Amino acid sequence: MSARPQRRRLVRRLTTSAAVLAAAAGVLSAAVPAGADSTARGPAPAPGLGTGHSHGRTVDVQLLSFNDFHGNLEPPAGSSGQVTRQHPDGTTEKIDAGGVEYLATSLRTARKGHPYSITAAAGDMIGASPLLSGLFHDEPTIEAMNKLDLDVTGVGNHEFDEGRAELTRMQKGGCHPKDGCYQDGKVFQGADFPYLAANVTDEKTGKPILAPYTIWKHRGVKIGFIGVTLEGTPDIVSAEGVKGLKFHDEIETVNRYAKELDKRGVKSIVALVHEGGVPAGGAYNDNCDSPGPGDGVSGPIVDIAKGITPKVDALVTGHTHQAYVCTVPDPAGRPRMVTSASSFGKLYTDTTLTYDRRTHDIVRTGVASANHVVRRDQPKAADMTSLIQRWNTLAAPVANKPVGHIAADIPGRGAGTYESPLGDVIGDAQLEALAPADKGGAQIALMNPGGIRSDLVHKASGSEGDGVVTYGEAFTVQPFTNMMTAVDLTGAQLITALQQQVSGPNEASPKILQVSEGFTYTLDTRKTGAARIVTDSVKLNGEAIDPAKTYRVAMNEFLAGGGDGFPVFKDGRNKYVGASDLDALTAYFAAHSSADSPLAPPKADRITVVQ
Repeated sequence: MSARPQRRRLVRRLTTSAAVLAAAAGVLSAAVPAGADSTARGPAPAPGLGTGHSHGRTVDVQLLSFNDFHGNLEPPAGSSGQVTRQHPDGTTEKIDAGGVEYLATSLRTARKGHPYSITAAAGDMIGASPLLSGLFHDEPTIEAMNKLDLDVTGVGNHEFDEGRAELTRMQKGGCHPKDGCYQDGKVFQGADFPYLAANVTDEKTGKPILAPYTIWKHRGVKIGFIGVTLEGTPDIVSAEGVKGLKFHDEIETVNRYAKELDKRGVKSIVALVHEGGVPAGGAYNDNCDSPGPGDGVSGPIVDIAKGITPKVDALVTGHTHQAYVCTVPDPAGRPRMVTSASSFGKLYTDTTLTYDRRTHDIVRTGVASANHVVRRDQPKAADMTSLIQRWNTLAAPVANKPVGHIAADIPGRGAGTYESPLGDVIGDAQLEALAPADKGGAQIALMNPGGIRSDLVHKASGSEGDGVVTYGEAFTVQPFTNMMTAVDLTGAQLITALQQQVSGPNEASPKILQVSEGFTYTLDTRKTGAARIVTDSVKLNGEAIDPAKTYRVAMNEFLAGGGDGFPVFKDGRNKYVGASDLDALTAYFAAHSSADSPLAPPKADRITVVQ
């Protein structure tokens, strides 16, 4: 390895106090030694192949980026660890991808031969993490990102899962206030890279809680980075996690700080935006600019990109866990690169920013970009293997404990359907946990789909392959340890909740709740908005839901607080708080599976979808 990590740690440690003071004033300038590379693309070059870097007046700066890592240090299992590639003849193939050992190798290989290189991320590096990272409050992931030579990241919504104080600890370091230090004689050092939170302010002071931007400098080249998360973060994070904070409009915030950077003489600017879109195609290498610039992507990021000032030269985005490289016109009508690299470290984006030394700006016509697969058929980075082994040793007593058995794969996040088999299992587990009269008396359980973070794989690569479900695997599926609740809802409120799945903020990207056995209804996708729910089809154990009747409904505390765009749940009455969602799931496996009688995947036939 080069001496770069030690040099940068020294620089950043020296600037920590200044950074904190500057953040309060709304500015930060972090001078950081460069990484290693630059790449160009016409069509896209192979990873790590540049075009000569310096062309007299201009110089190629390589921007390597990724997003939504979510603590996936080990290769994600099942479909969560695959990307789809489309071949010229139209056929597709699934490629196993991801894992920090391979991500490190990919980035280090890409940097070779590039004297100007920056590595940036667009949020959700931590949070909703597998047990290897989540058990230790994501310290292992921050340590890995330091070793990766990450230069800067914006915050995402999941950076707020454990609240502002814990996010600050991720930046500054120090042992966990309750759990203490995890390794004898070793204090958590925090991130070597700045976390940017331009649109997150303290409710009382109105000042950003972290630096709003940073300035990367190397050999006369200066590039500003502004980091924002989606304005709707409070709708998808627990109320405790965002207590005392305000989240502001992404466009207004980026434009404000772009203007400030411009006044400081920084003409080249990249926005790290934790909000995204959905590409028209399912392959990571689809042409996102077909039939025209930006036509291949839809969703919130399109309007954001069209509204952000032309002073910003490129957008690195995330949140939707999708892969796209598009040129969306800025407000002046000029094409501007907008990228996203899927999730879990399965892809990285290699973008060439052609920097004009005379104007200090990016030559837009020279910007090129492509996504590349973090393949698992390349050598592992030895330092990352060592990191994983060290933390796995600490986690093993908890992670390897068997909690159940499955007869086959039970798809969850990777199911690709409105209702997933694993969603049914979780719904049934939550209902069973809260059904007893003294445990909430629930008749129905509802689970938010975004809270199901993975699949359960019968035979994962490198695993025991015998259908054993470990505590670590269950934790990866439900890492939030949300407490379960049971509340009173009228039949009318229940129907409203179903309608909120497909209307209001959820109309463009429906959030279909997973349901427990006995609760059924029809979803008509030919219609729009709330009309997609066929109200007279909503039944419990074959009996139509009575709008005037009261039902006991189990859900996690995040949903009960109106999370994910379900405000009606906040009107629930007679709240009972029970065990955690993870405890409910592990208890269900203990009661319903054994080595001789493993749990079979449910049919996922509770929601009838009409297309």
